[in-house]
Amino acid sequence: MASAASHPLLKTLRIVLWAAVSALGATSIAVLAWSRGEQVSALWMVVAATCVFAIAYRFHSAWLMARVLTIDELRATPSETHSDGKDFVRTNRWVVFGHHFAAIAGPGPLVGPVLAAQFGYLPGFLWILVGAVFGGAVHDSVILFCSVRRGGRSLGRMVRDEVGPFAGLSALVSITAISIILLAVLALVVVNALAESPWGVFTIASTMPIALLMGFALRSGGHNRRLLGWVTLGGIVALVAASWGGQFIGGSPLEGVLSLRATTLAWWIMGYGLVASVVPVWLLLAPRDYLSTFMKIGTIAALGLAIVVLGPHLRMPALTKFIDGTGPVFAGPVFPFCFITIACAAVSGFHAIVSSGTTPKLLAGERDIRTIGYGAMMTEMCVGIMAIIAACALEPGQYFAINMKGDAVAVTQQVSALGFPVTSSGMAALAASVGEKTMMGRAGGAPTFALGMARMLAGAFRGKAALAVWYHFAIMFEALFILTTIDAGTRIGRFLVQDILGLMWKPLGDTRSFAGNLGATALFVGAWGWFLYQGVIDPLGGINSLWPIFGVANQLLAVIALALGTTVLIKMGRARHLWVTLAPLAWLLAVTMTAGWMKIFSADPRLGFLSAAAAASSPHQALNARVDAAVTAVFLILTVVVVLANARVWVLLLAGRRAPDLREEPFVPSRPVDQTS
Repeated sequence: MASAASHPLLKTLRIVLWAAVSALGATSIAVLAWSRGEQVSALWMVVAATCVFAIAYRFHSAWLMARVLTIDELRATPSETHSDGKDFVRTNRWVVFGHHFAAIAGPGPLVGPVLAAQFGYLPGFLWILVGAVFGGAVHDSVILFCSVRRGGRSLGRMVRDEVGPFAGLSALVSITAISIILLAVLALVVVNALAESPWGVFTIASTMPIALLMGFALRSGGHNRRLLGWVTLGGIVALVAASWGGQFIGGSPLEGVLSLRATTLAWWIMGYGLVASVVPVWLLLAPRDYLSTFMKIGTIAALGLAIVVLGPHLRMPALTKFIDGTGPVFAGPVFPFCFITIACAAVSGFHAIVSSGTTPKLLAGERDIRTIGYGAMMTEMCVGIMAIIAACALEPGQYFAINMKGDAVAVTQQVSALGFPVTSSGMAALAASVGEKTMMGRAGGAPTFALGMARMLAGAFRGKAALAVWYHFAIMFEALFILTTIDAGTRIGRFLVQDILGLMWKPLGDTRSFAGNLGATALFVGAWGWFLYQGVIDPLGGINSLWPIFGVANQLLAVIALALGTTVLIKMGRARHLWVTLAPLAWLLAVTMTAGWMKIFSADPRLGFLSAAAAASSPHQALNARVDAAVTAVFLILTVVVVLANARVWVLLLAGRRAPDLREEPFVPSRPVDQTS
């Protein structure tokens, strides 16, 4: 009787609780959207992100898993049906979450929101909230589900199986080529962050032996719950010790050894990518990414706590005059460039190659798709919100001076003329406070985020004297974020190359062949390594040549992935739910095609590749601009081909002129397993 009577009461309380959460989130968003001319507290952003995370994960993810994807907890996953102890390894849910989050959370959720802050805090904030829920979380979950049901196959291979050979080949080529550019850019950011930085190199290098010890311990001990807890604790303590101990490298005999030049560091990163791709996944990749995730989430949580303690105000306006495309940080209007500049924190095509690469080969059960596919994306959403706060809590004059290239006096005059006062002496004092020679012209987003993060952490923990320590910790933190994407991305690239080689000669596509693995990895690392090295020796810094096509290429991957997801939903008989993938697909197609067209043909040399080539001051710069234009055009054409091929299949399926031949692997019942193994 008591239990029966309490049930309606508990249901009512739950309704009231979630209604309150919804109202609080809506109020927070309204305050941020309607504020004009006055400074608004960053706490409203934290509250809004927390409420959106809670509501989306509780309701939207549950509906997506149960009604749209219809996951089956009794069905065996590829880690069980294809178990080989190397790539296909049944792994603990939270270890996989750590690997997946570490792999997808590269520079995008940190750098993209910082760069987009030139439009004001509002466009990026709204895009991250809406894009993550209805774009990124759907995109990641659907592709992870599709790959799990198809033996862990890659995105390109799934397009070939579900759409057709020509579309599949186009997808494989475009995905592989885009991945090469993406990893080259990511590696270049790491090189720029760690070059001549013995503290950062020491901490990053220390994660390798720590991960190896964790991998051996978990492998030999059977991954039982108690062992996992002790190994995790030991790994966290060792990681914190490495982070803290790095500051003592300066002045020691190791300083010279670990102060690596950019070219030397580039070779080391190539070597690491090669090794991480061919050794068993349980030995280095999974434990290292799992370990890195503790630092990532722990640091972001500390930053969130600092925001709550300090309650900083957003000094950047909600909207700036630069939404028209005249921004000094990068050229281009808010549409479409806000939506390609901010990718990983909202929706990112790179997630699709992770969700169809290493992650599906590790999942212990389909129910983990919700935690890993959806949950990791929403966690990354929160990282993006923190990055916006870190950038927009700075004085706008400082923000623009840090992110603009040029002579110090000229930059300060230009920024002041834009309506954001700043002085050379003030910027010099700022650089001295963080132990740098200068903060002028530190473009790329990473130094800006590091400065905002360092100020809040130093203020919250009452340690202004340690501002320089916090700043360099933040730089190292960003490098760790990116490097964990490189190791997983290289392994996934090896799968893509083997898919292509397997079309030429089937044995080359066998992932169980060590020779095939090594050869494919060498080809892939050689490709992105060549672009990386050219970027390192480029007198303009390299990032100017590679970054312009990074955003467009990344979102084109998402277009290909969502087109495949739509095809699979139709074949599954879920036509009434097509809007789930079609809505973000249509939006991203409009965004990427518009951005790609503008990047190639705009008459503004700051924006258009061809006009930039015509106005270039050297043949080398002109060649780079023309290469950028050609590569972008090829990516756009290949993507259109894949989307049209999918659209043709949609019409045939919906008209009943083609059988819904799903290429899922046969159902195999899963054996019971403790989720800790």
